[in-house]
Amino acid sequence: RQAQAVCIPSAHLHMTAAAMQVSQKDFEKAQEQLKLLKNDPGNEAKLKLYALFKQATEGPCNAPKPGMLDFVKKAKWDAWNSLGTLSQDDARQKYTELVSSLVSGESADQKKDASPEEGKHDGYETLLVTTKNNITKIMFNRPDRKNAINHKMYREIMKALEEAGKNDSTIAVITGNGDYYSSGNDLNNFANIQPGEMEKMAKDAAVLLKEFVDHFIDFPKPLIAMVNGPAIGISVTVLGLCDVVYASDTATFHTPFSHLGQSPEGCSSYLFPKIMGVAKANEMLLFSKKLTAAEACAQGLVTEVFPERTFQKEVWARLETYSKLPKNSLAVSKQLLRSLEKEKLHEVNRRECETLKERWLSDECVNAIVSFFQKKSKL
Repeated sequence: RQAQAVCIPSAHLHMTAAAMQVSQKDFEKAQEQLKLLKNDPGNEAKLKLYALFKQATEGPCNAPKPGMLDFVKKAKWDAWNSLGTLSQDDARQKYTELVSSLVSGESADQKKDASPEEGKHDGYETLLVTTKNNITKIMFNRPDRKNAINHKMYREIMKALEEAGKNDSTIAVITGNGDYYSSGNDLNNFANIQPGEMEKMAKDAAVLLKEFVDHFIDFPKPLIAMVNGPAIGISVTVLGLCDVVYASDTATFHTPFSHLGQSPEGCSSYLFPKIMGVAKANEMLLFSKKLTAAEACAQGLVTEVFPERTFQKEVWARLETYSKLPKNSLAVSKQLLRSLEKEKLHEVNRRECETLKERWLSDECVNAIVSFFQKKSKL
């Protein structure tokens, strides 16, 4: 029996080769476009890009799995390995499409920025800072990371507080962009740290945290927190240093220090028992009880709770009324209220940061953070 020849039209072969050539050309163009992005696309997008590039150029994951303490390399390995047997052509296509969407998104954002918001402060990457109608608004602006606070954001918040303390505004307001107020300390701050660098990391982090909290203690004007959604960790503890805290009914308040082998900060070890009573503070700081907005208000941490649908309208109407009060009178009164305990607060802050430095170097803390990343990688 003779085998039948399979006839493939030459035109089809030509088109397929051309399509592959265009695909490779687009892939190379996408790599160049990626270098032109002005904004960090975020860790999730960067991991996808890394994985698709490796799959497109090398095929399925063939590298040995990194050790569990090497968080960055492990995250990259997991992302590449998750693509399985995806073909190199499909990986090139997906890579090109992802870069195109990032470029288009940034272009749209730039068009929005073509008409700058009135009173917008330049020089911030992780915040949106504006001054208008005697109000300086400091908005956490990492919504893709649930406004988690990385090292750059810590420094930018301090810079924004310094500017707000010296400018002509009457009051300052802190809030979050998106669904979250802030998910607290970005645990990627602890990622990819080699064993020999642990002591330096702990020392530098303690210095940064102390300086950060000192800025809240020393802020000279009324400081109001608008908690628009869930708040975690450091974003909760410094609320005790704000003068007024307004919350949406979608907000929650969580301090999971014990789960991460750490200890309280933001002067909460001193202020929270004073604000809500020792028993309630212990339940929150020791055993990580998450409070609803209503519970936080009942315990004195929150001043007032508003329905989510009217939160922005009602609070901003109130803030605009406050902003018309005599500026110097408010500042003097704030200093009288704070002066009696300022020295005590600085001492508490120093002690909390020293304790945290020790905790960060403990096996208990390291193991807890490793466990957190392992659970996260399985999600």
